[in-house]
Amino acid sequence: MTTVREGSKSEQAYTWLRERISSHRYGPGYRLVLGAIAEDLGMSVVPVREAIRRLEAEGLVTYERNVGAHVSLVDEGEYAHTMQTLGLVEGAATALSAPLLDEGALERAEEINERMLRLLDHFDAHRFTELNRDFHSVLYEPCPNPHILDLVHRGWGRLSGIRDTTFAFVPGRARHSVEEHAHILELIRSGADALTIELAARDHRWRTMDAFLASRHPDREEEGR
Repeated sequence: MTTVREGSKSEQAYTWLRERISSHRYGPGYRLVLGAIAEDLGMSVVPVREAIRRLEAEGLVTYERNVGAHVSLVDEGEYAHTMQTLGLVEGAATALSAPLLDEGALERAEEINERMLRLLDHFDAHRFTELNRDFHSVLYEPCPNPHILDLVHRGWGRLSGIRDTTFAFVPGRARHSVEEHAHILELIRSGADALTIELAARDHRWRTMDAFLASRHPDREEEGR
């Protein structure tokens, strides 16, 4: 039996399940049996059911009548839709946050990006992905619009359930990502207008999506030449 103590029982179950889905310990299609999970966590099925409903609302879990709940299956369409949406809302959040980012925050983002750069010599895709999220979090968390920020959080949550890391599939994208991070920081520091910052952050996300999809279908790229 696992001992989890922080937060309400529903929150405990949510955190426990979400970590296993994000780490792909519970992969796509994995059946979530309420009774077994409740027994593992030492609680009743009620908070587990609440946690699963929350994960279902985030798109990480699918519930089928007469079958039950399972980890949502992965498909490229879902990945593309998630990345497109995340690019839009994260771009907006970053632009709205920009005037609120002081030098301390920008230096923190820059330090994270430098760690990402150093990691390129001994590439660890999973660690790079963690740092990538930390970098963007610094830039979008001050967003004064809570609705947009909630959509960003949901997008990252959905993305972590779909792909552990895109960079494992397209490691060459990592260096370009670091360069684009530096460009976004330059724009913010120079006081660029909101639309310019928004488009830079959006296009950065979409380039990662394009690189991943191209790596999955190199034949299409050849046909386009």
